Amino acid sequence: MITRRLPAEWNSQSGVMLTWPHADSDWGSRLDEVEPVFAEIASQIAQREKVLIVVTGTSHRQHVEQQLVRHSCLLTQVRFAIAPSNDTWARDHGPITVLANDQPRLLDFTFNGWGNKHPAGLDNAINRELQRQDSFGEIPLESLEFVLEGGSIDTDGEGTLLTTRACLLNPNRNPGFEQAQIEQHLKQWLGIERIHWLSHGYLSGDDTDSHIDMLARFCPDNTIAYMQCDDPGDEHYPELQAMQGELEQLRTRDGHPYRLIPLPWPAPIFNAQGERLPASYANFLILNDALLVPQYRDEKDPQALSQLQRCFPDSEIIGIDCRPLIEQFGSLHCLTMQFPAGVL
Repeated sequence: MITRRLPAEWNSQSGVMLTWPHADSDWGSRLDEVEPVFAEIASQIAQREKVLIVVTGTSHRQHVEQQLVRHSCLLTQVRFAIAPSNDTWARDHGPITVLANDQPRLLDFTFNGWGNKHPAGLDNAINRELQRQDSFGEIPLESLEFVLEGGSIDTDGEGTLLTTRACLLNPNRNPGFEQAQIEQHLKQWLGIERIHWLSHGYLSGDDTDSHIDMLARFCPDNTIAYMQCDDPGDEHYPELQAMQGELEQLRTRDGHPYRLIPLPWPAPIFNAQGERLPASYANFLILNDALLVPQYRDEKDPQALSQLQRCFPDSEIIGIDCRPLIEQFGSLHCLTMQFPAGVL
């Protein structure tokens, strides 16, 4: 009998995947702004583990290597794979790793552009192309027709999943599936035993239908870090207050309330078209002994670092300027997909 477990992000990692932006992606007009952010993220990862970077071709690889050198990235820690891509959100098109009898297995869920909002055919084929190129060695890749994005789920590594009804129950993902059926599949494929469903919480500008990694995240020792809106005049106030109430009602496996750590609420940020952008401190990336935390050139940035240090007291907390990233309505965690030890 095969026993599966979905590791927590803070469990030991072998590396992180990035899909690099290019001229034919949505970043085409902003490459000069966004590539330095990617390079800084890659450089920080490479100090601690491997980086798997998906590029579109040989010339693109050479260009990316030049970017990495400018940011003093340790190139011996970087691996490249060549595959065409629509966009760069590896959290949602990258493989999700489970441990099957303690051996890693990559799950290639279907990615449909967040409910067919954006072209995603190339992104949906990346994982199979990476396997064809032996990017994962002998680790098996299991392709599934079920639509699931990595940013829509979060786990404590001990059998509990945190997610939102607005995303997983949305008919633009898996039409015809009821909550009980989705729970059955998640338990079967991910080894999940309990699912905490949130009915409230959203960020304006986030077109993922409320991915959990923009709202609330598991941390070690039965802790949940979450975005708290403390401005009654903000459009998000009612929903995020209701989400906070839901989090307060959740219980650990032992029946105790979770330790809740609120993350600060940055001032509203708008793009040139007047659209509000989804600036979330919950979109942090956990690495081996470090945390990369989005920063938005806001006065609340230092407070976010301080609050997350409470969640990860033994980790180095590193701020990354992610103001350019939210111009495409995502942030740091959305760009990355971690691999547990033994994959890369």
